[in-house]
Amino acid sequence: MAPTFSSGLVWFRRDLRSTDHAALHHALRQCQQVHCAFVFDTEILDPLPRADRRVEFIRESLVELDASLRELSGDAHGGLIACHGLARDELPALARQLGVQAVFANHDDEPQALERDEHVRSVLLALGIRLLTFKDHTVFERGEVLTQSGTPYTVFTPYKNAWLRKIDDFYLSAYPVEPRARRLAPRPEGLRRPVHSLNALGFEPTGLAQLRLPTGMQGAQQLLDDFLERIDAYDEARDFPAVKGPSYLSVHLRFGTLSIRQAARLAHERSARGSAGAATWLSELIWRDFYFQVLAHHPQIAGGASFKPAYDAIEWDSGAHADALFAAWCEGRTGYPLVDAAMAQINQTGYMHNRLRMVVASFLAKDLGVDWRRGERYFAEKLNDFDLSANNGGWQWASSSGCDAQPYFRIFNPVSQSRKFDPEGRFIRRYLPQLAKLPDAALHAPWLARPLELQAAGVTLGEDYPRPVVDHDEARQRTLARYAVVKKAD
Repeated sequence: MAPTFSSGLVWFRRDLRSTDHAALHHALRQCQQVHCAFVFDTEILDPLPRADRRVEFIRESLVELDASLRELSGDAHGGLIACHGLARDELPALARQLGVQAVFANHDDEPQALERDEHVRSVLLALGIRLLTFKDHTVFERGEVLTQSGTPYTVFTPYKNAWLRKIDDFYLSAYPVEPRARRLAPRPEGLRRPVHSLNALGFEPTGLAQLRLPTGMQGAQQLLDDFLERIDAYDEARDFPAVKGPSYLSVHLRFGTLSIRQAARLAHERSARGSAGAATWLSELIWRDFYFQVLAHHPQIAGGASFKPAYDAIEWDSGAHADALFAAWCEGRTGYPLVDAAMAQINQTGYMHNRLRMVVASFLAKDLGVDWRRGERYFAEKLNDFDLSANNGGWQWASSSGCDAQPYFRIFNPVSQSRKFDPEGRFIRRYLPQLAKLPDAALHAPWLARPLELQAAGVTLGEDYPRPVVDHDEARQRTLARYAVVKKAD
């Protein structure tokens, strides 16, 4: 079809790839020439710590995206226009400078992003420029999967069943870019700048290479290829933190260096051929869609509200004692090895195994009696793959305040979880080397170890490793009493 616009601009945000990209695909179809831009948005960057792995991940992924767009364009002056400032100001100014008639972007349903996009839309409209947005970050979004009565699902299994009934090749098909890639425009002379260095952005290197976290589209494909060799065992291997069971693709799905359609298509195909592991991974991808649609229909949860309003009546511990318990949790000093090893993992790497996310979240809310929102904020700062919808959904699930959450009386026992999912203590020994010489049986609860075992392992409780900050059985009783105000809500 003939192009609608002579010139357009693709605004990259959480979709840092040049293949199977909805906004880029539509821009190339509708415009005679297409510019591409990314804004290092100071509204997002300024509150972050100066050494933030996510900023480095984004920066390295953009360097690859820039080179890929230049290659696709066939022009040495092609590539990505990188800006640094307030996106709500920088993007309209760039669109005006380039003289485009339309800006193309993919949806972002986080409340802050929606507010930003509406502001940009109104500014562009005043300039006579359209803002066109598209679904790209999920397979199904917003109101695409509803109950028979037309309401959003609040329980996962019925949502999943409806998702699976609706899925077909159309929804899993890629958005091709290559056929019209020669419409990618060369950058104007004054905008032919390389992607900003971390230093120019005011950030410090974090050593992603040492963490073996590959960036960009190539890094995503590398991890995907590796996972496809293991996917059939995913349903069993994913629960054991010392085992190479997960896909490790969450950060790539978060920043869009991997297409969700590609991931879901591969999982769906393997699942249809009888792979239990692929079916389980597909279910995890559907959970991701589920949490996105929960956020789209219930934006109040982003502001700290419980999905179940009755749970806002819970009185969490506060004051100096609660602060001390929270600090012990953050720093991995609770005296429960599995919890402390998990917190060491997130603090050192920005990653935490999915089962351990549930264990430590339950421990904070239901053993320590600390408001789950404090943990949610800590994860938001530390996780490489932080996504508001999934992070909020996971924390509300663990605290029982979310949709389709675990019942309030289900309280993970950190010692039982440790013995079941790290029976040989391989994960614990990796992150808590001071306990490495303890025998397996004593490793999960060092305070129960015999004095001779502690002595032989060179462990003095209270010095080399802390004693438990709470007694789990006593904490469980306090939690049941704390949650008594919401018994009728479950």
